[in-house]
Amino acid sequence: MKLQQLRYLAAIVDAGFNISAAAEKLHLSQPGVSRQLKLLEDELGFELFVRDGRALVKLTAAGQRVHERAQRVLRDTHAIKAMSLDARDSQRGTLSIATTHTQARYVLPPVIREFREKYPQVRVHLHQGTSEQIAEMLASGHVDIAVATGSREQFADCVLLPCYEWHRRVVVPRAHPLAKAKTLTLAKLAAYPLVTYVFNMTGPASLPDAFSAVDLEPDIALTARDADVIKTYVRVGLGVGIVAAMALDPEEDRDLVSIDASHLFPKHLTWVGFRRGNFLRRYMLDFMHQLAPHLDRTRVHKAQSAASQDEIDALFADVSLPHYH
Repeated sequence: MKLQQLRYLAAIVDAGFNISAAAEKLHLSQPGVSRQLKLLEDELGFELFVRDGRALVKLTAAGQRVHERAQRVLRDTHAIKAMSLDARDSQRGTLSIATTHTQARYVLPPVIREFREKYPQVRVHLHQGTSEQIAEMLASGHVDIAVATGSREQFADCVLLPCYEWHRRVVVPRAHPLAKAKTLTLAKLAAYPLVTYVFNMTGPASLPDAFSAVDLEPDIALTARDADVIKTYVRVGLGVGIVAAMALDPEEDRDLVSIDASHLFPKHLTWVGFRRGNFLRRYMLDFMHQLAPHLDRTRVHKAQSAASQDEIDALFADVSLPHYH
């Protein structure tokens, strides 16, 4: 059994059981990958995949167990290589981050600027996506860390560290009736079309749940991943915008009225996460510390040793997190 065969197995699963797509991603020929897969199955003495003709459909029960162990082996191999790189040159490397548009646009720019000033020889790759896409990128090893909000159930095999909390705000044009409202209620919001973020596809969504709890059904005119897109459609009169507090710029958004909605919707927690068992290079630890100063190396190392996410949460129970209101 060769390490490269385990890489091919993982690549095939990541490619949706499409050998051609896996081979293309590996920069290899499809026959070469198929041959190595056959050699691996011959050595193991059982099939790893359920087949429909030549097509791979899914992993067999035994294949699933092999794949899980192969992922651990590949993670450990990656960690050993990272340890070697860090020992030889701690100032050079790459940092791949998966995050949402709001974090990339409004929170990370000063953090990355400061990071690049300290580590000019570290190349930073920023990947934006939904929670589902971020979880997939992190699980497959395509990124080193993720910065996201909520959806923690999608990151079961990861260490998630709290960064800061935030609330939603309502935005309207200055001539809108809500701009002069003394108090904001869900009933008042429900009277207008709403423009807000795309809802979580695999779990509860706090915004519609808040309306449902008081027997109201919101009129969702448009959802988008991008806060700038939401504000654009608010400006053209499509509806009332609901965005993250940090997504408002005093200069760029001076034509809009921003209204506190912290009493209407629950607060959110933004976290930084990485896969369990990963070796964090020194510059990765420094990036997390710059993003959230309470994430010092001692706390992060303790979190890495914790047996569960509940234990990790307990490590930060006494920390007063920064807050965007």
